[in-house]
Amino acid sequence: MPFELSTDPTTLLILAIVAFVAGFIDAIAGGGGLLTTPALLTAGLPPHLVLGTNKLSSTFGSATASFTFIRRKLFHPREWWPALIFTLVGSLIGAVAAHYMPSEWLNKMLPVIVFACGIYLLFGGTPKGPVDSHAVIKQKRQIPQGLALGFYDGVAGPGTGAFWTVTSMLMYPIDLVRASGVARSMNFVSNAAALAVFIINGSVDWLIGLSMGTCLMVGAFFGARSAISGGAKFIRPVFITVVLGLTVRLAWQHWFA
Repeated sequence: MPFELSTDPTTLLILAIVAFVAGFIDAIAGGGGLLTTPALLTAGLPPHLVLGTNKLSSTFGSATASFTFIRRKLFHPREWWPALIFTLVGSLIGAVAAHYMPSEWLNKMLPVIVFACGIYLLFGGTPKGPVDSHAVIKQKRQIPQGLALGFYDGVAGPGTGAFWTVTSMLMYPIDLVRASGVARSMNFVSNAAALAVFIINGSVDWLIGLSMGTCLMVGAFFGARSAISGGAKFIRPVFITVVLGLTVRLAWQHWFA
């Protein structure tokens, strides 16, 4: 029985260590699911429990990272309230639609889309504005952005943080650090919305999810602080590495497996 793994201290310890590392990486560049999802599968949980349990732990981590950026005044919810609302709506719609729509075509396109984000940041011009600049954010643009990325996170999920980071730099006059704050906060909203659907469906292992979530919070706390203090010079290589790793994993999973 998969649930017996929840009481195995060794399994919990390994998953906790993986969660800490994933939380640290996720707070900087996203992509923590690259570590936690395979770890949960290796532990023997069935796929439906892996998705729900991973969402539970990810919600803890994204909440911590988002709070850290808000406390450092690098993300202002009042400027982004349309994105927050429509990300929530899009994620709920996506989580429900995931049960009815064929996702094969989307899975085939994922590696291409994620890789494009990495190429943009690797060779594209990254805004060089100061971290504390008070840029005017056009809120009308947030509605389609929030709906689309929220829907995507509800349906699939991989690379959502990368999409938020890149599209925010393309659409608004903000730098990489502030774009990371936007990505972490929107990730929290879409994670929480999708988690609600998984809870209703009974697809969460609470002991594993809460254990990993606690460690993800600690990792996310240190990751967010490192990202803020290190700035774009620190975030950029980590972001590109995560994106390229995510591309390889998705390409292998959906093209060659």
